[in-house]
Amino acid sequence: MKDIKITGGDSLREELADWTDIDVAGFVLARRLGIIGADVQFQTHAKHVFWSEHPVGRALYRILDELVEAGVLEKRDEPDFQYRWNPAFKGSWERSG
Repeated sequence: MKDIKITGGDSLREELADWTDIDVAGFVLARRLGIIGADVQFQTHAKHVFWSEHPVGRALYRILDELVEAGVLEKRDEPDFQYRWNPAFKGSWERSG
């Protein structure tokens, strides 16, 4: 199985532009926060963080859910638990027009 690659986007917005499985979204968030380095491979070194009751994995999932509550991300549970950037999200700090 191929390892998960970060797409090279400049932001979480770009990385989560499409529906993304929950474990991959957590991995992307961890990379963006600097918790997991760019040299760490998901399949061989980090998968257990997201597929177990690991405290860091649980914390990352809580952050993702908080971003859903704030309207930044969207979440669905079919066909799998997935997240994506909410294309309608606009922060109060962003200029209109």
